[in-house]
Amino acid sequence: MLETLRNAFKIKDIRNRIIFTFFMLIAIRIGSQLPIPGVDNEVFAQWFASQTAEGMGFFDAITGGSFYNMSLFALNITPYITSSIIMQLLTIAIPKLEEMQRDGEDGRKKIAEITRYVTVVLALIEAVAVTIGFKRGGYLEYNSGAMGVIAVIMVVLTLTAGSAVLMWMGERITEKGIGNGISIVLTINIISRIPNDLGTLFEQFISGKSIPKGILATVIILAIIVGMVVFVVFLQGGERRIPVQYSKKLQGRKQVGGQSTHIPLKVNTGGVIPVIFAQSLLQTPVIIASLLGKGNGTGLGSKILKGMSQSNWCNPSEPIYSIGLVVYIALLIAFAYFYTSITFNPLEIANNMKKAGGFIPGIRPGKPTSDYLNRILNYIVLIGAVGLAFIAVVPIFFNGVFGADVSFGGTSIIIIVGVVIETLKQIESQMRVRYYKGFLND
Repeated sequence: MLETLRNAFKIKDIRNRIIFTFFMLIAIRIGSQLPIPGVDNEVFAQWFASQTAEGMGFFDAITGGSFYNMSLFALNITPYITSSIIMQLLTIAIPKLEEMQRDGEDGRKKIAEITRYVTVVLALIEAVAVTIGFKRGGYLEYNSGAMGVIAVIMVVLTLTAGSAVLMWMGERITEKGIGNGISIVLTINIISRIPNDLGTLFEQFISGKSIPKGILATVIILAIIVGMVVFVVFLQGGERRIPVQYSKKLQGRKQVGGQSTHIPLKVNTGGVIPVIFAQSLLQTPVIIASLLGKGNGTGLGSKILKGMSQSNWCNPSEPIYSIGLVVYIALLIAFAYFYTSITFNPLEIANNMKKAGGFIPGIRPGKPTSDYLNRILNYIVLIGAVGLAFIAVVPIFFNGVFGADVSFGGTSIIIIVGVVIETLKQIESQMRVRYYKGFLND
């Protein structure tokens, strides 16, 4: 990794891209600290601190503390992530969008433009909902009269504009910097919260303990973190390669084709998306109830909300609420299959192979190839989903049993490791392209 970065800084163009990305990330972190005018930050911070254990921790992590600080980037890139997922789903359901996606670069640009508009609309909706919650809770500096209306409008516009600006900055990083800008913004947000979480772990398990107990706790914490990172690296890099052979064709007086290649089927085909889907589905009602001041009673609805909150899972004193964890794992596995089914089409791949004269050794072209790919894919998706579930459950287990209250968890580690690996691959790819260009020019 360090060798790759050292070599990258020797190439002017790549060095400029890295520096551009670095300064953009600094600007984003500064914007994450600038408070929104019209919000009583101290009152809001007190409320948020009391609600973190009820499903707000992950939201705080992916916004890099922006929501906790109620800054200009409080909504962060969550509207963009949501709109991107919506557009991916709609591309499968709407033939016009599917046709755009197949149109190459021009079609992808049109879809990206639609995604931006959807992002702004979602940001506006979220801003309105959040601001109404603030007003009802008395977190605005002015909650009545003309000044109250102005405060509401100002907060809504600021939240919406902040999300749109952050989306623009992410796209600029993609265009002029290194890697996928949106993914890098999300990663830097999560990383920015890790020092606070490590400080929390230190206060809980190391500070005030005897030296032997402190050393043992430190070794255990580091072993768990390193072990999870290594496991994620293997999960992200694992793939099943399906061999493909192309038959030779006669063109004029020459025979072409006949080469061998493979179809790489990743073990973790859905990436972190299934985890985000499952987590969002369970946590969104909890967050909405928290914003509205609901869910603190003793009725059935409150108990259901407690069962949906991760903070109540794996709690030895209240094991009944761990049913929510079972539902979470089931949703994660289901979403892994669902997301893979809309992003990988075995029938289309089989037909394209058949048209190009390709076949899998021992498997007939056409439908038998499609069925074979489906069988392999179903087996691989299950392995990947179980691996994702394990990574997601480990932090939840330690949080419930030992009270290790941190905002980063398995989802955060998957995002960080995946983005770092992908960014390094892009740097190496750009270095390789420039090496070959220089070789050809010589």
